[in-house]
Amino acid sequence: MKESTHQSFRPLTWPLFFELIRLPAKLCSFLPYLFGILYAWWGFHQFNWVNSLVYFVGQMSIALFVTGFNNVQDYYKAKDEHYRQTQNIIGREHLAPHRILALMGLFLTIAVGAGLVLVWRTNLSLLLIGGAAIFVAIFYTFGPVPLSRIPSGELLSGTVEGFGAVFIAVFVNIVPQPIMLTLTGSRFVLSGNVPLVLELFFLALPIVILDGTIMFADNICDLKQDQRNQRFTLPYYLGKKRALAIYPWLPAAAYLAIVLAVGLRMLPVPVLLVAFMWPRVRRNIDAFLAVQDKAKTFNTAVANLLLTFGSETALLLLCILIDLAVPGLF
Repeated sequence: MKESTHQSFRPLTWPLFFELIRLPAKLCSFLPYLFGILYAWWGFHQFNWVNSLVYFVGQMSIALFVTGFNNVQDYYKAKDEHYRQTQNIIGREHLAPHRILALMGLFLTIAVGAGLVLVWRTNLSLLLIGGAAIFVAIFYTFGPVPLSRIPSGELLSGTVEGFGAVFIAVFVNIVPQPIMLTLTGSRFVLSGNVPLVLELFFLALPIVILDGTIMFADNICDLKQDQRNQRFTLPYYLGKKRALAIYPWLPAAAYLAIVLAVGLRMLPVPVLLVAFMWPRVRRNIDAFLAVQDKAKTFNTAVANLLLTFGSETALLLLCILIDLAVPGLF
């Protein structure tokens, strides 16, 4: 679709900007960052405030870019004109797509700049890790076959936004880093601490699962609309009945991962108190299974992530504060 040169666009006000970037959902991007920093202290007693601050700028910038850029791409790629003009925020509010794209380009530039600063301050391997994450962020909705339009969207979303954010938050705070890339003349050596990488992945597994569950719920709600727009997501291939049968097991798997992390002594025992959130999570699951509606029940998936991983992060912070006051208690 080409933009009309005679079309008048509305200015991007703060309320519209917050809706464009889905401000309430940005907490889902902040929690993995915070958890990674807390674990760097809990597991390694290391904290680099400069690197943490730079990464915060980069992480939040890429989170803003992804959501805004996705809205622009969905607007351009929509096959359903009704969706384009009444449901997509850019068409509905008569925003200028090229201006939104320019703003998202600014956020991407800030994220890349922050990433390069961290590569300079840590290790060259972060260039590969961050580059892979930004590749997914851009091509999630861009290109001839966007990653969001294939069945792997949930896996990529959970892995990059969950494990990637936790891993980098730990990476920029500890020495030596979990993965090292060394250049010597015309040769390079890539080495890594495999047990530590696996440990960090296991610790991040709850957020990986719950983040992927948010996209899974989103795609279930949008199944008919996605078909009209030629987006063939995981629920399309599973079928709605099978997708709904799988859905309740995903949060349960996240809780099991937390219990196992405590059992394996990766996390302190008080983190098990997160189990008190399960009844509320279960009610949210039941509400979504009863009605799959973007406006009414989709937010239950977001709430489940915030209730579960938010509580886990808060409990880890509490344990750190108690350990500082009473060393050796845990």
